[in-house]
Amino acid sequence: IVALLISGKVSPIVAMVIPPIIGAMLAGYSFAEVGGFFESGISSVINVAVMFMFAIIFFGILQDVGLFDPLINKLVSFSNGNIIAVTVGTVLVATVAHLDGSGASTFLLTIPALLPLYKRLKMNPYLLLLLIAGSAGIINMIPWAGPLGRTASVLEMDVTELWQPLIPIQLIGFVLILSLAVYMGIREKKRITKMYGSLEAAAAIEVAEDFHDQEAEKAAANHLARPKLIWVNAILALLVLGVLVSGIIPAGLAFLIGVSIILPINFRTVDEQMARVKAHAPGAMTMASIIIAAGLFLGVLNGTGMLTAIAEDAASILPAFIGPFVHIIVGILGVPFDLVLSTDAYYFALLPVVDQIAATYGVASLSTAYAMIIGNIVGTFVSPLAPAVWLALGLAGLEMGKHLRYSLFWLWGLSIVLVLTAVVIGVI
Repeated sequence: IVALLISGKVSPIVAMVIPPIIGAMLAGYSFAEVGGFFESGISSVINVAVMFMFAIIFFGILQDVGLFDPLINKLVSFSNGNIIAVTVGTVLVATVAHLDGSGASTFLLTIPALLPLYKRLKMNPYLLLLLIAGSAGIINMIPWAGPLGRTASVLEMDVTELWQPLIPIQLIGFVLILSLAVYMGIREKKRITKMYGSLEAAAAIEVAEDFHDQEAEKAAANHLARPKLIWVNAILALLVLGVLVSGIIPAGLAFLIGVSIILPINFRTVDEQMARVKAHAPGAMTMASIIIAAGLFLGVLNGTGMLTAIAEDAASILPAFIGPFVHIIVGILGVPFDLVLSTDAYYFALLPVVDQIAATYGVASLSTAYAMIIGNIVGTFVSPLAPAVWLALGLAGLEMGKHLRYSLFWLWGLSIVLVLTAVVIGVI
């Protein structure tokens, strides 16, 4: 499935529906049992699918009414076309945005605000995803995020105690992702200059290309913009995100209510309101259908026991002579594991098995846990099994295969460096 997604030969829906069904059939399961797996998988993702639908519509309307225009203009003037300032700023914004531990809210906060800036400066939007994913992955070591909670439950220990030794790793990781942002900014600057002649020419090319289309888009934007309501829309957006972070009500309901309020505030007639919904419905429905396909995928993998078997076999095939280092090896392979194992499978199925093997060689459970956390967590938001990644792709209008090709090398490299650093300073 990962190979199909990277190849770009088929849509994500095809990649996540056909192979799991064929796999279940080959394993001897009936269509009725596959139907049960589908229902089980759907129940685990339906809330996420609903959230994606209304989140994309909600933020699409916010863009229509011009909420992010002043912010983008300020960022453009602040960066003064400086590509490196934009990449470093992306890391800083993503780091702060992920302090709540939610990947979905991080992408919802960062992508709608920063993507127009990247487009205006002709920067690669996949660079935006790479920097947000790396920053969020490092901050994801906080106690209230999922991975540490899962690990603490496996080890039966306090999650805060588990987190404290990881703080130096987070600080080192933050410096590394900032360094990567600077390097990628320099590289992106060279690419843009080579392609367009200069940064100024790249920024101005928007006017030269498809002049009539640009004028039509500007006219439409002016027609939809609501500058007098900018503070009303901003307060509503903050309220919706605040409710999302607090968890008072389900995220899908929060965005559904947000859409229901923002439409009549900005558009008086039914036709105008429905026109906005129809404008963003294709993107929303596309993402919802992909998430439902992922539900089937996860349902089959869980229902057939394939995830557990993958975790156990991955540990069992390792040669005996590398036993004392098995936790470090699995940690180094943590990002690739993230492509084939769900977060639950990695921490609830693979971790106990690796811990058991490593313990026979005198390796402490905490060392095994830290190796697997540090090695895996940086790659969280490049995995097709992470629902938040699909939200990011939907918001940015990008493809999973290209995201994997662009980001996997850098995030896996960052992960390996952090694992080795943790060994050197004694965390592992």
